[in-house]
Amino acid sequence: MRDMKRIGNDRVTSIGLGTWGIGGKEFPDYSHDREAIEALRYGIELGINLIDTAEFYGAGHSEELVGEAIKPFDRDELFIVSKIWPTHFGYDSAIKAAKASAKRLGTYIDLYLLHWPGDSFEKIKQTLHALEDLVDEGIIRYIGVSNFDLELLRRSQEVMRRYEIVVNQVKYSLMDRTPEETGLLEYMKKEGMTLMAYTPLEKGILARNKCLEEIGKKYGKTAAQVALNYLIWEDNVVAIPKAIRKEHVKENAGAMGWRLSKEDRERARLCV
Repeated sequence: MRDMKRIGNDRVTSIGLGTWGIGGKEFPDYSHDREAIEALRYGIELGINLIDTAEFYGAGHSEELVGEAIKPFDRDELFIVSKIWPTHFGYDSAIKAAKASAKRLGTYIDLYLLHWPGDSFEKIKQTLHALEDLVDEGIIRYIGVSNFDLELLRRSQEVMRRYEIVVNQVKYSLMDRTPEETGLLEYMKKEGMTLMAYTPLEKGILARNKCLEEIGKKYGKTAAQVALNYLIWEDNVVAIPKAIRKEHVKENAGAMGWRLSKEDRERARLCV
């Protein structure tokens, strides 16, 4: 079920596969690695081509799991996102970090993000310039940021020399509509920039919302699917829920291929 959005000149599925907690935080003994790999492969088999990870997740082990998961598939059909942690900001350290991530993944990185702003704009500037050189080298293909507010996003755009910032990954859900309230979403829409929404189900809280469940009955969908569809209703928004169980991967994929009516979308806002 393909439901596509643009990132740069590429097309990605509106729902991606998030990996926060996979390969580290939740299962530090690696006992669920095989389950995680199978869940990622299942998502790809369902047609999802967007996979999000980071060097910080599992101290790089999440990237290794993504690299293992994608081996049976056509790499060019997939869109892999990773992120650099602020402790690696700076020109030389950013080059080193990106190449280490690419090595763990076993492939180039489609989109590389600054994971958090850090505490120095000068370091952000150096890192963005390093990423531009990494694009020229073929290590990464696109540049983005994560957790940047509107002012910092604008400042970051101004220091770019040859390439554009194409994505800002931020927390966005029916329970946390900060991107709408601050004007960030509207600004990004005007700039042709994609907003990548993380924690879109608020760690399962929205999946258990009875009000969303009622709205979903009209569409033959679950509360979680309504919550995700609320986000991807916007032309420039993709969501990256994390799931390690196949039934949840399938449920998340089922948020694509349809849209809430405008009236039901407004109703969904009142559910939280």
